[in-house]
Amino acid sequence: MSAMFPDEIADYLKNNPGFFEQYADLMATIFVPHPHGGHTVSLAERQMLTLRDKNRATEGKLAELIAFGEENDQISEKMHRLSVALVAAETFQAVIHLLNFHLRDDFAVPHVALRLWDKPEGIENLPEFAVVSEELQVFAETLARPYCGSTAGFGSNSWFGEHAAHIRSQALIALRTGGGTIGMIALGSEEAQRFYADMGTLYLERLGEMVSAALARVTKSVL
Repeated sequence: MSAMFPDEIADYLKNNPGFFEQYADLMATIFVPHPHGGHTVSLAERQMLTLRDKNRATEGKLAELIAFGEENDQISEKMHRLSVALVAAETFQAVIHLLNFHLRDDFAVPHVALRLWDKPEGIENLPEFAVVSEELQVFAETLARPYCGSTAGFGSNSWFGEHAAHIRSQALIALRTGGGTIGMIALGSEEAQRFYADMGTLYLERLGEMVSAALARVTKSVL
């Protein structure tokens, strides 16, 4: 009789579940290597150890999901506070102040810069209305969702003033109204992985929508 290959033995045992009932004593005489080394254990004990390891892995994944959910809850609460503050803001200066305050204090974003293409009459000259290159304006128009990543190849890092040389990652969020793109928010960090290419952008998109709506409202009031 030719020897059976390991795959054949495995298939046979899978297809014949009554084998170990017929040879119940065999279970007590077979020993296999301990999964963590050092000695051998019975098949029954090995199965218990395998189940224990699976339980630990499941508990770890559950803990990650709970932590992720709690983090999302915290971000949602912060977004709610910011949205309530923006709704209550009555002037352009108030919107800018609240945006900077909440992003820096609530979201721990160290550097925030805002640029708007057109300055309405009745609003004083502010850094937010500094000239923006045509290339950046076109780039903002093409953004289907916020850009996250390195500052290389962008002129937006200069918006951070004296901190520009230390910015290692950024998020760029286009601001839009019914009439098109009106500007862009830049969030900067000295940490290279604070804003990275594959990160989720749902909350950044919501931020852009909220700020766009607030700016559209307060700038209309001075026209």
